[in-house]
Amino acid sequence: MTQDRPRAPVVPARRADRDGRPRVDYRAIWILAGPLIANSAVQAVLNLTDTWFIGRLSTAATAAMASIYWLVLAAVLLLGGVGMAVQTVAAQAYGAGRRARAAQAAWSGLAASLLTIPLFALLGLAGNPILSWARLDPAVQALALSYWWPRLVVGGPLALLVWSLTSFFNGAGRTRITLIVTIVMSVSNAIFNQWFMFGLGMGMPGSAWGTVAAEVLGLVVALGYFLGPGFATSFRSRLTWRRLELRRQFALGLPMGLTSTGDMVGLAIFQLMLVNVGTAAGAATQIVIMLSSLCYMPGYGIALSGTTLVGQAIGAGDRAWAEKVGQAVIGLVVAYMGGAGLVLALATPALAPLFVRAGDPNALAVLALVTPLMWIAAGYQIFDGLNLGSGFCLRGAGDVRVPALLVAGLAWLGWIPLTQSLTFARGQGFIPGLPQFGFGAVGAWVAALVYVVALGLALYARWRSGAWRRVRLGL
Repeated sequence: MTQDRPRAPVVPARRADRDGRPRVDYRAIWILAGPLIANSAVQAVLNLTDTWFIGRLSTAATAAMASIYWLVLAAVLLLGGVGMAVQTVAAQAYGAGRRARAAQAAWSGLAASLLTIPLFALLGLAGNPILSWARLDPAVQALALSYWWPRLVVGGPLALLVWSLTSFFNGAGRTRITLIVTIVMSVSNAIFNQWFMFGLGMGMPGSAWGTVAAEVLGLVVALGYFLGPGFATSFRSRLTWRRLELRRQFALGLPMGLTSTGDMVGLAIFQLMLVNVGTAAGAATQIVIMLSSLCYMPGYGIALSGTTLVGQAIGAGDRAWAEKVGQAVIGLVVAYMGGAGLVLALATPALAPLFVRAGDPNALAVLALVTPLMWIAAGYQIFDGLNLGSGFCLRGAGDVRVPALLVAGLAWLGWIPLTQSLTFARGQGFIPGLPQFGFGAVGAWVAALVYVVALGLALYARWRSGAWRRVRLGL
């Protein structure tokens, strides 16, 4: 790698009050977080677009999407940690004034992403056994498998490549570029979905190939910025590929991936259980989760700014400031998600019919379930905000192993068994030997509420403990 010329350290979102004491500059936080919030909102619209296109096919197609959506996302996120880790390393390097090291992290993420291709192929082959275990309706399973392979095996590695670059932009504080890339992908995704699904008559697999095509376009745009003259001059982005840090990328990225996957595997099994209850329960759950993304995704954007702000403060050598700015971000996430959850629950009766095809035999049953489930989902938004804010600030510090164990342990040993018990009557479900209460979809969502409350409190306790202060990345 070429010689890195350190610049002055960058202490983010700090201003002096009239007495010269440091204060959190919320305006600076919003300048950084604004494009990330918009980016996440666009991503939420993208998710809703996919659901809308699938809903135009049939309720069975919507239930098929519900049965695999989070399984696919969990697999992508497990391996995608190698791309997400770029933000932590780039933020700390940028805060320390070492811009070439930040670009080096992006190249390391790109290389690590390519190394995951064989693993994605193996996961693709596991689709049929996984869905056979879930005992889905044969028509639903056939539709799900037609989407599984192209979305996971082709779209998965492409997503990691894009994340590696957008994580670099985020870590360096160039969040507007991330927004531009996401807008390009979202607009093209709608165009490609219409073309592949209906123009070419591909149906459900056409949705997967539409997403793949949008990812290719997003990657081209992101590479254009990364290798363009601006970053080539100030970050030496065209030269820093010569010394990759793959070991650090996987050591930091795999626990990040496990943190996301622990949650998503629980959510995937949660949805499989509800699809097993019935087509109406599965379709209603998919609609509620997609509507909830309007709370979750912007909250995710605010939380993501915490990774950059905490990382930059640590890179600048000021861990006390990292704690203060991180606490500010957590408060913003909780306030937004709690308020947005209430507004969304009130609006659900007007929004839900947009995602159900008129005349479908299950339409009335789906709509009857959506509103009560949405109120339960809205109830846990505050604690999900605590989960997101704390988790992403811990990522900025490089504290990823303990949070990964907390998430996986609570999801797999708490959420999944509790969902089994509260959802199914005796003799039903996937896990034998547990008490069965048979509350159906409502019971499943109450189990989700209990899990999110426990997780949010656990991760916030980890943040407040200050254990993250002892983590060193060795940049």
